[in-house]
Amino acid sequence: MSHQIAIDGPAGAGKSTIAKIVSKKLGFIYVDTGAMYRTMALYLSRLSVDPDNMEEIGDKAQSAEITIKYIDGEQVVMLGDENVNGLIRSPEVSAMASKTSQVARLRTKLVELQQKLSETENVVMDGRDIGTVVLPNADLKIYLTASVQVRAQRRYKEMIEKGQEAVFSDIEKDIEERDYRDMHREASPLMQAEDAVLVDTSNMSIEEVADKIIELYNNK
Repeated sequence: MSHQIAIDGPAGAGKSTIAKIVSKKLGFIYVDTGAMYRTMALYLSRLSVDPDNMEEIGDKAQSAEITIKYIDGEQVVMLGDENVNGLIRSPEVSAMASKTSQVARLRTKLVELQQKLSETENVVMDGRDIGTVVLPNADLKIYLTASVQVRAQRRYKEMIEKGQEAVFSDIEKDIEERDYRDMHREASPLMQAEDAVLVDTSNMSIEEVADKIIELYNNK
């Protein structure tokens, strides 16, 4: 029987970073669902799909070949035969993913793959609807959050360290808009599962958050 930890929360809460640490310490497989949605967004962008045409998005999504490989315990997302890990973190792909991920038919296709992975492997999975839709029976559900300002500061620092141009007010506005879209979309809106533990990371280090989640899992 496999074991599952579901981590949900808004953009910039540190879900992916923390999920990777938790999975490594527990010896679980890390499944970055956001990377799968970003890969789908990259695929649709290459097809010049209109991000506001929900029917076209749903149709084109069905032909995407998105798989996951694990190399030295790290997830590599494949679009067909192409490793796209280095192509799916741009602002353009992020914006496309936020819009297209609202389409129910697209979500259904990706959820099937995510659930199939969790049936045979011990997983830590992060996203926006993991505890509510993808893994409703997970051993532990976490809802990570932080204030908009703190999340914007983190994103700003990350971009500056990478040598990218960044305007704090633009980042803050983008996060607020993404929160609204994620929470108000028709298909699987972002929300805290009733049995999820709320963890506010605003005043916690990454390691402190990871240790807290592991403590909660071990005490289950």
